[in-house]
Amino acid sequence: MTRFRENIVKGRLSKLAYISFFLFIMLIVRLSWIQIVKNDEYGKAALRQRTREIEIYPSRGVIYDRNLIPLTNRYRVPTMFIFKDYAVNNDDTIKYISEHTSFSGKEVKKIINASSEIVEIPVSKLPSKSEQIKGVVIADKTYRYDKNNILAHVIGYTKKSDNTGVSGIERVFDDELRTEDGGSLYLELDNKKRVIPGGGFSYVDNMKNAKASCVKLTIDYYIQDIAEKVMNSEGKNGAVIVSDIKTGDILAMVSRPNFEQDDIDSYLENDDMALYNKAVQVSYPPGSLFKIVVLLAALEDDPSIANETFYCNGYEQIDDVIIKCSKQEGHGLISTKQAFAKSCNSTFIQIGKKIGSKKIIDMAKKLGFGEKLIVTFLEEVNGNLPEGQEILGPAIGNISIGQGNIEVTPIQITNMMMIIANDGVRKDLSIVDSIVTEDGYTVKQFRKENAHQVVSRESCRILQEYLREVVVNGTAKNLNLEDIGGACGKTGSAQAVLNKKEAIHGWFTGYYPEKNPKYVITVLVEQGYSGSKSAVPIFEKIAREIFEKNR
Repeated sequence: MTRFRENIVKGRLSKLAYISFFLFIMLIVRLSWIQIVKNDEYGKAALRQRTREIEIYPSRGVIYDRNLIPLTNRYRVPTMFIFKDYAVNNDDTIKYISEHTSFSGKEVKKIINASSEIVEIPVSKLPSKSEQIKGVVIADKTYRYDKNNILAHVIGYTKKSDNTGVSGIERVFDDELRTEDGGSLYLELDNKKRVIPGGGFSYVDNMKNAKASCVKLTIDYYIQDIAEKVMNSEGKNGAVIVSDIKTGDILAMVSRPNFEQDDIDSYLENDDMALYNKAVQVSYPPGSLFKIVVLLAALEDDPSIANETFYCNGYEQIDDVIIKCSKQEGHGLISTKQAFAKSCNSTFIQIGKKIGSKKIIDMAKKLGFGEKLIVTFLEEVNGNLPEGQEILGPAIGNISIGQGNIEVTPIQITNMMMIIANDGVRKDLSIVDSIVTEDGYTVKQFRKENAHQVVSRESCRILQEYLREVVVNGTAKNLNLEDIGGACGKTGSAQAVLNKKEAIHGWFTGYYPEKNPKYVITVLVEQGYSGSKSAVPIFEKIAREIFEKNR
């Protein structure tokens, strides 16, 4: 019996030992989890309990250009963080602030009195360490957006209250870009949770351990900068797109008027559509640019049309509808090539009647009209192609010259010109290259679909010759790029309604250089009246500056 009791005691002791050992191991694991895995999280939580946090680096990953030049998180400003209670009645502090900022002492007092507990003022002259005084902390503050708001419509903007992407790339890649912490300045609090003016402070760079990814675009910062400066210098509203012919990459995309990404509220009541990306988000009548579609449809149907001649007497009548030509007195006897170069409405209505509306609309669909082209733009619109009853009878007149119910976006026009420059091969247009780390290492590459032939090479070669004739002897003969390799393109003028008023927009789309072209450039000028007068000069300036950049 005694031995039996001893065995029971030993068994219980063994179980107790195993349980104690297991609990000890669990305790070690838990402590390790807290000290190693959760160290940063709990450390930040403890820091926040005894300090005031001021974000001085955006809590979002960087958006880069194709060469990893940052397009966001690049605007850094030395900033004074001033403790209001300490400075409000302190003349020495007011004088110190005034001496190192662009504000007078009177202005500094006004700013401080109107502010909350912590006052932020940009520094214009950095003080030395020996000059720094109690109650003022100086640190670099990085802003999400550049003061010039470069590429604003593509990048988009965020909702400050919850750090959520609202439009553009910010919206599409919100989950990837967003993180809880960027970089913060922590100021010491007293037991009443008030900032201690002479207390300690520290800077914590949370981005080093953040889970936010970065987005790399196909945009070329320098080409984007060129296009934006040209549009600004011209003072025009509209859009510009520059694309790489070989790859389909969008190198620049501009929409005007521009907007300040940090001051969205001031644009919400405006009627100038400043918040719209007019390159993809607004559709316009293509005007004479649509003659490219008509001619391709005709060449694919019967290549011999290139050798035909037509007679223009200044107008065309279809039933009771009369459509005037671009030349009131008429062009007389004219070849297909001359009619294209001089944008003869009469000839193209005759061509349209010959092949019919359906073949023209089918060709437009092959060229990407009526569909969205860039999946990373949630705001992109389809434009409009007439169908059903809309393409019957007299409608052929407006269809043949790109008016009526036809609406296109600048990105669709760019896609069409890309196909022509690539001898009929359609390539995917793209503006996002990849998801990358902050150091530029690729996390996810966005691949394009295989290029495919949508129009015959022979038809495109004829059209390339005609586009050259437009520049040499036609409506774009004011374009002078012969010294840098020449160019090919097509002008357009389109009647439309803008802000409830009648307007005529100017178009020009083309490529350069003429031989082995590298770039397609599309220019839309709202209320530009004539493509040759408003859009061609912008194309020329952008092409010339890109050439100078690449020399």
